[in-house]
Amino acid sequence: MSQSHGGPTAAGSGPGLLAESNRVEAFSDGVFAIVITLLILDLKAPDTRGAVLHDLLSQWPAYVAYLASFGYVGVIWVNHHNLFTRIARVDGGLLWRNLALLLTTSVLPFPTAVVSSAFQHGTPDDRRVALVFYALVGLATAATWWLLFHFLSRAPRLLEDEADAGFFAGERHRALVGVTSYAVAGLAAVWYPVIGLVVICVLPVFYGATSTGWRIAGDRRTIDPR
Repeated sequence: MSQSHGGPTAAGSGPGLLAESNRVEAFSDGVFAIVITLLILDLKAPDTRGAVLHDLLSQWPAYVAYLASFGYVGVIWVNHHNLFTRIARVDGGLLWRNLALLLTTSVLPFPTAVVSSAFQHGTPDDRRVALVFYALVGLATAATWWLLFHFLSRAPRLLEDEADAGFFAGERHRALVGVTSYAVAGLAAVWYPVIGLVVICVLPVFYGATSTGWRIAGDRRTIDPR
């Protein structure tokens, strides 16, 4: 979490006051914790009438959906933490964009439950619709990351002294990978649901591996694509 930098100071440019980022990160952490806890509520205890093992095994789509979304929210939290280690102050523009990210993240338990239900009880068409719905939520989340990165690339006054706004300019490309990939997952799910499901499960791995930003192989410098 970012260290304290004293009381709020008047913004040299842009609307509102500049304030410490600690409170924003603490609030966001609380939202992520609630979201990741809500995911478990979709797992149901089986009836204890001689079919416990069968009922537990038949819920495998719910386990897959839970693990995929748990990993996704976990990666969002890691990326959000790494984001705020580079931020010293916040203003209204950053607050609203951060709220947009929290909005899309807080919705995730709903499409997770839809996918779980569709794969357990639905028709092939139900599964396609469920995966497209999940992909749309993922796309919206990736888009809010792009909004955050784009804003910070143009707001160096909010950053820690050692942070470079060019880092966030590069991170916009990472966010666009998510937007494009979730769009591909949604389109693929219409014809080949398994492909859409694989893309959705692999994307959190990608974002986990790149949580500290784009890196040149064998080089510690962050890529600046400008």
